[in-house]
Amino acid sequence: MLSVFSGLGLGLSLIVAIGAQNVFVLRQGIRREHVLAVVLICAVSDALLIAAGVAGLGFVISAAPWLVVVARWAGALFLLAYGLLAARRAWRGGEQLRVETPDAGAASASTGSARTAMATRTALAPVIATVLALTWLNPHVYLDTVLMLGSIAATHGEERWLFAAGAIAASILWFTALGFGARFLGRWLRTERSWRILDALIAVVMITLAVSLVLPVLGA
Repeated sequence: MLSVFSGLGLGLSLIVAIGAQNVFVLRQGIRREHVLAVVLICAVSDALLIAAGVAGLGFVISAAPWLVVVARWAGALFLLAYGLLAARRAWRGGEQLRVETPDAGAASASTGSARTAMATRTALAPVIATVLALTWLNPHVYLDTVLMLGSIAATHGEERWLFAAGAIAASILWFTALGFGARFLGRWLRTERSWRILDALIAVVMITLAVSLVLPVLGA
């Protein structure tokens, strides 16, 4: 279970951050447009990327066990740097989401106005194309999700797939909460103070995971 919770914590720390993908999911949730499709695409894409990273690096690690040590230290340094950057953002502030919401007046108008509001609803195809582009054309997803998560998963040995399961669960939980909970969280997530708190929590988790990676080596 330790590997599962490690994957869950790292997955949440990586994914719960201001970015184009999260902004889009939040926006669709607030607008209540094609939320299920957006959440499914994001979660399934993350699962595929995580599995690819764990599977691909797993074969490499089995052929060259010394890479585990390299992955452990590289992952620890990456997590430490990521955590320090999050701590810096939390200290300085300035991060804030700006999400446009649909006109509330149109929703409470007469039947004719309601038809007009429905006419402005975004079609499904452009929404799917946008979320796919934001997910698969983002270079950071290959660095963070495939290489970094895959490398750290490899340090868990035979339990690396439990680690991957935790990271995949984190994606499912986050995108589901963000998409379907946006109507309740939209206002809270748009404030600078909320993102400073979030960045502070991310910093704590990342630095703690970095230390936990190198403790076995230092203890030995």
